[in-house]
Order: sequence, then C-alpha cells, then structure tokens
Amino acid sequence: MAKSLPKKAGFSEWYSEILLMAGIVDVRYPIKGLCVWHPFGLVLRNRVYSILRSLLDVDHQEALFPLLIPETEFMKEAEHIKGFEEEVYWVTKGGATPLEVPLALRPTSETAIYPMFKLWIRSHTDLPLRVYQIVNTFRYETKHTRPLIRVREITSFKEAHTAHTTWEDAEKQVHEAVRIYSEFYDRLAIPHIFTKRPGWDKFPGADYSIAVDTLMPDGKTLQIGTIHHLGTNFAKTFDIRYEDVNGEQQYVHQTCYGISERCVAAVIAVHGDDRGLILPPEVAPTQVVIVSIPFGEGKDVREASQRVHKMLSDERFRVVLDDSDERPGAKYYKWETKGVPLRIEIGPRDLKSNSVTLVRRDTFEKTSISVPDLVPTIHQKLKDIHTSLYEKAKKSFDERMVDCTALDEVKTTVKKGIAKINWCGEEKCGLKMEEGTGADVLGELTQTKKGKCPVCGKKTDKVVLMARAY
Repeated sequence: MAKSLPKKAGFSEWYSEILLMAGIVDVRYPIKGLCVWHPFGLVLRNRVYSILRSLLDVDHQEALFPLLIPETEFMKEAEHIKGFEEEVYWVTKGGATPLEVPLALRPTSETAIYPMFKLWIRSHTDLPLRVYQIVNTFRYETKHTRPLIRVREITSFKEAHTAHTTWEDAEKQVHEAVRIYSEFYDRLAIPHIFTKRPGWDKFPGADYSIAVDTLMPDGKTLQIGTIHHLGTNFAKTFDIRYEDVNGEQQYVHQTCYGISERCVAAVIAVHGDDRGLILPPEVAPTQVVIVSIPFGEGKDVREASQRVHKMLSDERFRVVLDDSDERPGAKYYKWETKGVPLRIEIGPRDLKSNSVTLVRRDTFEKTSISVPDLVPTIHQKLKDIHTSLYEKAKKSFDERMVDCTALDEVKTTVKKGIAKINWCGEEKCGLKMEEGTGADVLGELTQTKKGKCPVCGKKTDKVVLMARAY
C-alpha cells in the first residue's frame, strides 16, 4: 500500500514527505545539506528557471565563471569576507600537494567576477554591462538544514552582476531588478513583498539591500530573492574603472541580485495541499494526464485515449497517457501527488458520447467535454488554474499580514504571519524589537504610516515588516 502524505497543517513533515513522494529531491546523499535532484524535480526546476532566463535575456548576457576563487582575490573586500568567513569551504590540496594559494568554493561570485570586470571595462562605451550566471554555490551552513531552503550546496543560484557609469544609473537597475523579480513570481503565482533590509542585515559590501519575501504555510517568511546596490565599494577594491567622455578615469557603480532554488521551494510549499503538489501550468512537467479506464471495452478505450494523446501532443501540451493496469484510484493518487494541473478520464461511457471527463487538480471540479472542444477548453482551464492559484495564495498572504502598534501584538501576529509596525529607523531600537519579539525585522516598506516607534516612542512614518524567518 502506498504511503500516505501527512496533512499540510503539519508543514515541516508534509514538506519533507512531498519532496520524496513527488520525486523532487532525495536527501539521502551521504553529506548533510546536499540533495540529489530526481528527474521529475529537475524538469520542474528547469522550467522555473527558463522563465527567469527569458526575463533576463532581454538585456543581460549569460556567462559562466569558475567555481574556485583564489584566496588572494577572495580576501580583498574586508566587509564582504567578514559576512562569509564562517561559511566558506576551502580547497587546500591538489592531490597530495599543498596549494601555494588556497582556493575558496564560491559562496557567491563577486570576488570571482570582478577581477574580470577590471579587464573587460575600459570605456564608458562598455557600459552598462549586465551579465548573469546560474551555478552551484557552497556555504557551510551550520544551522538546521532543510532541502531547497537551507542547504550547503545551492545547485542553481542565479546571480546577475551589472556595472554602470553613475550611482543613479545603478539605482535604475535596482528598480529594473525589482520589476523582473516581481514578474517572475507573478508567473509562478507566488505572492511576494519587497523591503529594504536594515543596515545590520544588508549584503556585506553593499550600499543597501532589497529583499523579496513570501509567506510559508507555517507562518514563517522565506526570502526568495535579493537585490543589492553596491555603489563603488567593489569597484575601488578591484580597481574597476572606465574612461568617461572627458577622458578621465572613473570608478564604475555596480549592482548584483540573486535567486536560489528557494523559488522552487516556494512553488511547492505555497500551492500544495493535503494530496500533494499543485503546480502552476507554466512550470508543471506534465500539464495534462490522460487516465484510461477500459473496463470491458479495453481496446476501444485505449485507442480513443491514444488519439486524444496524439491530438494534445500535436498542440504542444505536455501530456502523459497512463494506460497502465493499475486501478483508476491509484492512478489518480499518483498524478495528484505530482501536481498535474488537469486530468482527463476516458472510460466506456465517455467513448459512447465522444467526450472526456476533465478534472482540475486545484479544485477537483469535473466537466464533461466533447473531444472537438477539448483543445480550446484545456487552454482556458490552464489559464483559469493559474489565476485561481494566485488569488487563493494572495488571499492567504494578505490575511496573515497584520498592522500592529505594540510589540506584544507583534509577538502574537508572527506566530502565524507578518507584522507591520512603525520604527524610528535607529538600529538599537530595531535590535530591541527583534529581541523583544523573537522575530526578525525583515525590512522597511516604501509605504508610510504615521505612528510611534514601539521602543523609544519617537514619532515616525517609517513602516517595517517583522516575522519569523527561515
């Protein structure tokens, strides 16, 4: 008998089991914090990242930089290194021979990319420069690891790096990165919010950092992207200059922004239910499954199922025909677990009326559709499913974001969601807010609201989000 999936209300157990049962990743690799992608999970991951690539390829160029970073380059930016020094893996031998210069496995690639920027950038005509790569990165995570969320090998880290003539041009790129990330998560039907991270939590070496977060079923937030304005900090360290229109040497102004496979974790966690995955149609490895229910008229039903399969394949739907000898209920369970958006059932009764039964994974709504009407109906149903997934997720997100005026209210709110509260902007007050609630200050919103700082009582219109974060 197939193992049953735990209820999603117990999110941690549900999440661990669905990754295994749906064939996303296998955590049994003999190194903690490293996972193996199953074929099904890898297809899902690749389809998610194909959206990201399509958005970046408009004006970015994809590149690929080495995994190994010489210690001499890695140690140049003091603030940056301080932020990563406890997380770096070091290669110290080549075979049995000690290396003259130890090599870091990239935790992120600023110190690998910027020595090359110094060589590539000569003139203002070389700017703006926008490149990105999707690579594995390594961080010695000492906290409790969790697949796709907190790992020691990030297998698909998308990091973009840009260089500009002025601080203001770089800031325009920050706004463009916000737009790209927002469109990306809209296409995944994931509700999200952007905040400017407080100074004590910004990216090491950045002028400022912006993060995008979503809300998980257990009430914790998941940071699913970051955007950093680097100013000239790294340019000065790596001597990245350009010749301006007057023939004078100037430092470039830079940005960087990243997304990891947490974006896949968000799709799994936000949309799934007690029966398994519910995948947005654009990224579902299988969009439609045809379940043949032959009974006594096996040959005719199978032939009809094959004809429908060919028709949908010709229309470029990602469709699978399941005409195995398993019982219909077992087939339904299998494909529901994998989150296939639409199921087509074909049995003797459907055969007689030249129709099929169409079942939505998100609502389990059943509709009888004539075969000639099937293609346009599927197109519309897939659009409807995406809209429905987003609306349901957004409603849950909005209901769990609560305006608060006192820290006691924050403590209650963050048990299930996100608290919005005023803050004076002083770091000492922000740290006391964290200490007094057991929650993190995620960052400052662009929206304002008149109120008082809950620590010092100072009048302010700054608003921050607080939550328990992964």
